[in-house]
Amino acid sequence: MRILLLGEALVDLVCERPVAGLADADAFVPHPGGAVANVASVVARLGAEASLAGGAGNDPWGRWLWSRLESDGVDLRWFELHDDVQTPVAFVAVDHAGEPTFRVYGQEVAQPMDALRESIGEAVEQCGALFVSSNTMASDDERAVTLAAREHALTLGRPVVVDPNFRLHRWPTAARAAAEVRELIPGAMLVRCNAAEAEILTGESDPAAGAESMLAAGAEHAIVTLGARGALLRGRGMRLDVPGVPARAVDTTGAGDTLTGVLLARLAASAFYPPTLAMALPEAVEHAARATEHFGARPPRG
Repeated sequence: MRILLLGEALVDLVCERPVAGLADADAFVPHPGGAVANVASVVARLGAEASLAGGAGNDPWGRWLWSRLESDGVDLRWFELHDDVQTPVAFVAVDHAGEPTFRVYGQEVAQPMDALRESIGEAVEQCGALFVSSNTMASDDERAVTLAAREHALTLGRPVVVDPNFRLHRWPTAARAAAEVRELIPGAMLVRCNAAEAEILTGESDPAAGAESMLAAGAEHAIVTLGARGALLRGRGMRLDVPGVPARAVDTTGAGDTLTGVLLARLAASAFYPPTLAMALPEAVEHAARATEHFGARPPRG
């Protein structure tokens, strides 16, 4: 079952030593980045079919990203390199606790997403599931494409997975971001977010209460990740708390993307059989922990 993932790809330039902030960084190493592209690469590396819909610039960094996505096995038929787009580059500094600070330069996903307006229906029809996030909801044009994809997927009976993945610098207020993302929840097979995002989305400071609130809003299942403390799952007949896995964390950037990619790959292998979530979540937490033990958002090969 091929999964269609709407969203961004960008270049992370990572300072591969702990520093207090970007002003203290003295060298950077390029890594593929972008939350949705990260998820797509994890899905593909685990043997499932992932199609990334979006784009980047037709420039050296864009072509660099294309080659790495392609080598991971990501299907790029709905991913386009645009002559009038500058591929986004994020400078990343990671502190001694493994927490990253980002500064993004270049255009983001709005224009490449708008280019999908005519083809998004076909893309949804050719895939068996849809993955969306707030990263394609911040402007009117990209929001229209995202909502059209979601509506078409639900009409066709395709599973929809939602990851809020809030990038609040793209929104006028956190309240506006939460209001827009709440539109994606009704009918979603799964909403996956971290505890901070769950609180923004639902107003609940307790992660379990946040998950229950997402179910009340129309999601079939909700997973809230708790960083080093693991993750919890709530849903139809499901209540599971998975403890964290010890890790020598140096960079937490890609932990959530890795966890989501593992879940999607295992769901795809089971034709999105809901009990797969409970079976796959401990494995996903393990992979997420391992992902923090190296610099860069994506796990190394092997």
